[in-house]
Amino acid sequence: MLCALLLLFSLLILRILGIQIFRFERYQQKVLDQLTTESPVQAARGAILDANGRVLAGNKTVYRVSVFPHVISDKEKPSELVEQIANGLSVLIEGVSAQSVQKHLSHTGELERTVARAVDVQTATAVLRFIKDKKLSDCVAVEAVSGRYYPFETLASHVLGFTGSDGQGLYGLELQYDSYLKGKNGSYTTARDSMGNELPNAYEAYIPAVDGATLHTTIDAYIQSALEEQIENAMIESGAANRACGVVMNVKTGAILAMATGPSFDLNDPFTLNESAARELAAMGFAEGSEEYRAAKNQLLLESWSNKAATEIYIPGSTFKILTCAMALEEGVVSPEEGFFCGGSLQVADRCIHCHKVKGHGSLTFTEGLQNSCNPVMMSVASRVGCDTFYSYVRSFGLLEKTGIDLPGEGGSIFHAASDFTELDLATASFGQNFKISVLQLLCAVGAVANGGDLLTPYLVESIVDAEGNTLYTHERNVRRQVISKETAGKICEILAGGVAGEGGAKNAYVAGYRVAAKTGTSEKIGDDRDARISSCVAFAPADDPEIAVIIVVDEPTEGSKYGSVVAAPYVANFLKGALPYLDIEAIYTEDEEKSLELHVPDCTGWSVDEAALYLTEAGFAFEIVGTGDQVISQSPQAGAYIQREGAHVLLMMGEAQAALLTVPDLVGMTAAAANRALLDAGFNVAISGGRDYLKSNKNVVSQHPAAGAQVPRGTVIELRFPYDEMKE
Repeated sequence: MLCALLLLFSLLILRILGIQIFRFERYQQKVLDQLTTESPVQAARGAILDANGRVLAGNKTVYRVSVFPHVISDKEKPSELVEQIANGLSVLIEGVSAQSVQKHLSHTGELERTVARAVDVQTATAVLRFIKDKKLSDCVAVEAVSGRYYPFETLASHVLGFTGSDGQGLYGLELQYDSYLKGKNGSYTTARDSMGNELPNAYEAYIPAVDGATLHTTIDAYIQSALEEQIENAMIESGAANRACGVVMNVKTGAILAMATGPSFDLNDPFTLNESAARELAAMGFAEGSEEYRAAKNQLLLESWSNKAATEIYIPGSTFKILTCAMALEEGVVSPEEGFFCGGSLQVADRCIHCHKVKGHGSLTFTEGLQNSCNPVMMSVASRVGCDTFYSYVRSFGLLEKTGIDLPGEGGSIFHAASDFTELDLATASFGQNFKISVLQLLCAVGAVANGGDLLTPYLVESIVDAEGNTLYTHERNVRRQVISKETAGKICEILAGGVAGEGGAKNAYVAGYRVAAKTGTSEKIGDDRDARISSCVAFAPADDPEIAVIIVVDEPTEGSKYGSVVAAPYVANFLKGALPYLDIEAIYTEDEEKSLELHVPDCTGWSVDEAALYLTEAGFAFEIVGTGDQVISQSPQAGAYIQREGAHVLLMMGEAQAALLTVPDLVGMTAAAANRALLDAGFNVAISGGRDYLKSNKNVVSQHPAAGAQVPRGTVIELRFPYDEMKE
């Protein structure tokens, strides 16, 4: 018996030693879990700023609603209380059902459960009133917490991305830099007795949170807004069936100043479909709430969040000819003035490949071949370069690798395998067909031509600064490789700029006062029997010393022209017209440009008659004073408008005087000269949009704003729109 007892006690001692020594931490934690409650102290997520310090993503106070199942289960008639709380909260909190609240309250062993993570102040106030009226202060709680907020709502939505309900980054920069932005949560630990009541303060422990770091991005909110506006206009007017996108890059550093995909979505409400996707979902005809409906909605959400410029790939078409010509010049197999002949097609292997101009361009130089986007010229010079050398340049321009931009999910190209790259593949690749790259890859390659030959890594974050002001990261310019010489790059810039200033295919990208180098493109979607096209335009300026490059791509235009010269080039021009002065790039006008410059209407309100008269006269405006008084009270047209110099006049209203209302005439179908004269004679000002040299051409007005028949004040600006020249490529 003694031996048996000794053996038993030995086993018990060994067990105690195992628990006390080898498994001490595990059982200590179990005890602490029973005795203590740990409440997280949320770290504030770091802000995302634009290049000028504007807040693109920040935080605002939202409210967390929670319940206490353990406390409720110890109350009298707990089932009735559960029903009361569940019904009350489901009415007050949008998206919260009574069943979900009841499920939370069924966890009676837990002290606290979160019902809603981020409700607004109105909802929080209503819940607090409910708590007070029903005397539920120990059963339901409302806590102020920090929630993600995007002041500009849709601006740069595909770049910034958004966070989930738990504050974790899900897309874009929010995901890419989540480890920096999220910070480190703290905790507040309190001891409780067996009834769940807090013990005295001596048993408390507090670990402070470390707030997230701030991202200083390269995005410029003004440039981003201007790009998004032009992308939206291009989509609307072309009836784009598969979205559109654009990117603006500083060609000297690789900094991305703007990147946009249209349509955008509301970052503050990312799980609600944008208008375009909502219409598409409605057209599917699924019953709301059905499994098919939910699946379709989720798919549309994923598509609407996709950053088309970085994650998707496309066939570049004629914009790629910039690179083909750069290769040929760099290899010395052609000179700018060498002559070629285009008969409308070229036989390559067993195939006859046509030019976009079926009748052919006839005799033209290499320079004219690029400016007029001649396929036979491209195929001819590419054959001189040869398959192996051409392929090596494709690799050098970065088209076989990702750009390395600091965004998640960047798309990779689809190009022919080097071992299978035939003469026929060379011919079609020379004018940008039969392979796919990303919009960002093409812009980086063109940026290398613009900056003198250096292929740069594009980037979005300039620096990262922690909550204490310490710099954690600063971007350094990264040259991946030099692809071509400065001499070759300069020649290409001159050729492209000459095409825009003259009668080249990209002439619709012209901007008065600036030398713009540009190339348009229209590619066919392979294997698509709908004759679907992708229209694009890439440009950089000033051509003499490029600062920025921009590309706009419209996927599947369905209305009007499908060529990049009409679908994309005018919107690139409109973007540059506003962006270049904003970037302090000075305009240098020719004599002809000076004569045709628009006038910018000043704000004369609050000025004396003498001040307004002197300024308007010197600026080139005629003016008329309406009424009496010492100061200008209002004016027509409104300040900020751009109007044609010929006949420009401003009405200055004094006192309570108002400009007389006039009926806008119908100008659609009239020539430029006739429409201009009709408006000036009727007392209106004129603004023009459309192709160059509209007064010298035979083009007629295709639309006007305001519409015919509208009643507007005398002096109002009537915008006349003329068609752009359609240049095939």
